[in-house]
Amino acid sequence: MCRSIVTLRGAEPPTSDEVRSAALQFVRKVSGYRVPSQANHDAFEQAVAEVAEATQTLLDRLVTPPGTRAPAMAHSRAVARAKAAAAPAPAPLRSPLRSPHP
Repeated sequence: MCRSIVTLRGAEPPTSDEVRSAALQFVRKVSGYRVPSQANHDAFEQAVAEVAEATQTLLDRLVTPPGTRAPAMAHSRAVARAKAAAAPAPAPLRSPLRSPHP
């Protein structure tokens, strides 16, 4: 299994970004592309969207049998969420046409 794909099923539902990231990693692994060529870009993006949709459908349909605990959130998901919450807002982009001095 690809190490960068984390377990999404847990006590808290995954975000759409987490589902898409897992789908992207899966499609990258299967296709052998990190970034597809322009000729394959549409097929690659469609595959990511379809895998993300199938993943979300699976997660929505899974049930935890009575008397069992839902699995804990993967540690990597918890760390990624904490980093995203603590990250400062990105600085606005400066126009390359402007002079740095007035």
